[in-house]
Amino acid sequence: MPANREDRPNVADVGALIGLVDPTVARVLNQALEGNDVSAEDALILFDTTGLEYSAMAMTADELRRRAVGDAVTYVVNRNINFTNVCIKRCGFCAFSRDFRQEEGYFLPVNEIVRRAKEAWDYGATEVCIQAGLPPQMEGDLYIRLCEAIKEELPDIHIHGFSPEEVLYGSIRSRCSIREYLEGLKAAGVGSLPGTSAEILDQELRDQISPGRITVDQWKEVIITAHELGIPTTSTIMFGHVETNEHIVRHIDLLRDIQKQTGGITEFVPLSFVHTEAPMFMKSLDEVVRTGPTGMDVVKVHAIARIMLNNWIPNIQASWVKEGSRVSQLLLNAGVNDLGGTLINESISTSAGAQHGQLMRPAEFRQMIRQAGRIPVERYTTYAPRRVFDDSDEALDPLDLVGDNVEEIFGSYRKLVAMESFRFEHPNRARKDNQQEHAVS
Repeated sequence: MPANREDRPNVADVGALIGLVDPTVARVLNQALEGNDVSAEDALILFDTTGLEYSAMAMTADELRRRAVGDAVTYVVNRNINFTNVCIKRCGFCAFSRDFRQEEGYFLPVNEIVRRAKEAWDYGATEVCIQAGLPPQMEGDLYIRLCEAIKEELPDIHIHGFSPEEVLYGSIRSRCSIREYLEGLKAAGVGSLPGTSAEILDQELRDQISPGRITVDQWKEVIITAHELGIPTTSTIMFGHVETNEHIVRHIDLLRDIQKQTGGITEFVPLSFVHTEAPMFMKSLDEVVRTGPTGMDVVKVHAIARIMLNNWIPNIQASWVKEGSRVSQLLLNAGVNDLGGTLINESISTSAGAQHGQLMRPAEFRQMIRQAGRIPVERYTTYAPRRVFDDSDEALDPLDLVGDNVEEIFGSYRKLVAMESFRFEHPNRARKDNQQEHAVS
């Protein structure tokens, strides 16, 4: 990684500011700067900061980031392939899923998924991120067959695929253990798992916003077992809905405990709740559903995550899909060192009402990073650097040449749900139609 830049604030600057703040806050921040873990109880104090204390907290997070990873800001060139929006679950926060009876349900066949992966590779992607809904009566080995097909065509691409919820569903449909299913995925070519379907890792709250979803214990089992098998994962949180600050710090503390045990988490990604099309907001399923986090909330969650996780998970990511490029750039001064992926075809946040597009070009990442006074680095999924860019490097990637015709080249969620060629057909209905056809003939 590139060396640190000498014009960045140093610990003396941070210490001078901390010397001016409330002693209780100063104690917590100094504990972090001394290299000690900050407890969930102490981290909770930081959520109440405003003014000078708030600035000191963000500056502390930035200093810890500098110590952990230097001034490099990373990104990955990847494509999201959300191959179906049909799902047996009814999560209150999800606007992406469609009941199989609805007209907008789609399901991409294996050859189309491979085609999209190949297209991404041709545009410079090193990763495909595969996540989707849970279709009814799914063939248990579907995820495994998808990986095998992609790897047969693209042996060198990294498959970042299948949330803990999907892994659990695949194991249930296959009538095998979670460990056995993960072993099958690894043999088929999965390189890492997204640590999504986490939302808030508090069972009482999960039962409120997504009854029937994977439990906290099941989520932990999938993640820990993956790590034991040598499959790294990311980790996430969804905030800004009905959770409290206590929920957030306990969630981060739980992830820290897992990382202490396994060391398999590559990054932590806070995800702002997008309320616009969320069922629990639209249908008033809960009277206290917020319209997402405030700007101060967003900065605090990223900064506190850095302060709590710095000794264990070095990479804190800002989601440009959720926050937009401007806020994501500001978060680079609050403990963030990664901007995620180019995504290409991001559908889940888009369907929920996110307004920040479905593609971030590599050149746009590099511009954001340089404007923040930092060093752009394209990475692989597991954070090994692929290319480090100096100030004079203006080389263009194939994705940089994509203009405003993104939808014409890659399609869009809006177009996909309207296409009859990929319309989902329930297995029961297909069997019934076949039986009727045979009876007539």
